[in-house]
Amino acid sequence: MNTVLVIILAYLIGSIPSGLWIGRAFYNTDIREQGSGNLGATNTFRVLGKKAGIIVTLMDILKGTLATLLPTFAILSNSNIHPLVAGAIAVVGHMYPVFAKFKGGKAVATSAGVLLGYHWPIFVILVIVFLICLKLFKMVSLASMLAGIIALIYALANAMVSHEYYLLIITAILVIFVFYRHRSNIGRIKNGTEPKITWL
Repeated sequence: MNTVLVIILAYLIGSIPSGLWIGRAFYNTDIREQGSGNLGATNTFRVLGKKAGIIVTLMDILKGTLATLLPTFAILSNSNIHPLVAGAIAVVGHMYPVFAKFKGGKAVATSAGVLLGYHWPIFVILVIVFLICLKLFKMVSLASMLAGIIALIYALANAMVSHEYYLLIITAILVIFVFYRHRSNIGRIKNGTEPKITWL
């Protein structure tokens, strides 16, 4: 029973459309109708500004972290579901949220939150690489994908040393999610039309 409960809770937590709710509650704006139309943090920055963007980014990260920690809570500890699996389910909820007609974000921040909740060093590396790539290339999408690749390399190296294969497998799945959700961005990067940030 607890296994089913963790799965449902993880999905519902991931489904919280942070950008949509923040936009409607404090800016009287539906970010799905502006910018890229995406519910993620990047479009929130673009449409609502830095303050809202930071808040939504943190909320999306914490969704992944909270879902990952669910199986460790005493009341759910006999759920027989690995924390990383719960986290991955939350990422699915973020991408396909029941509270926003199954049209969600691109999995980056929530995936990062999953890694934070389970193995914080990989999260720190991901953030550092992301910020460096963002500074160099000015493209959030490219920085996100490059950070994902580095996170995967770290998880592979870690598995070779510690035999932590769950981390490797789930990190690989999360990176696949990120690349899949950025497939249109990849096309724009190739033809030079991907939007660039101006604030960093």
